Amino acid sequence: MKPQFSLLAALLLVASAAHARDAEQDKQEILRVEAALCRGFETGDAAVLRASIDPTFTFVDSHGAITDLAKTAAEVESREPSYEEFRNHDQTVRLYGDAAVVTGITSVRGQSGADKFQADFTYTDTWIRRDGRWVMVATHASRLPKPE
Repeated sequence: MKPQFSLLAALLLVASAAHARDAEQDKQEILRVEAALCRGFETGDAAVLRASIDPTFTFVDSHGAITDLAKTAAEVESREPSYEEFRNHDQTVRLYGDAAVVTGITSVRGQSGADKFQADFTYTDTWIRRDGRWVMVATHASRLPKPE
């Protein structure tokens, strides 16, 4: 009877290892897509946004305004504001089956009209896995105070 238990234990360990590997791959894929979205903001490439953000997307900005994918993509295409830097860092990805929550900091630097800006925002992104790929469905950003 002991050999059967050992075989079952070995199969469970292999299954657990495969699941852990998939979770790590999912986390890396989400971070890869987030980095691509940041580049889209920097370069004005709204096609990247449309490919990786769900059509039902909701964005709550640091002023509490709520926008959607169409408005966000239009801003990116118009390059108003324009970004010299749009970078996510200090990220944590938490998986919940076919959903994920990413928290981190976005650092931006650029220009809006004649005004230059630089700021850091803490953010929360919500992702779902649909048709074998991860898409962002919501984000919320809160401006961090300037360091003194």
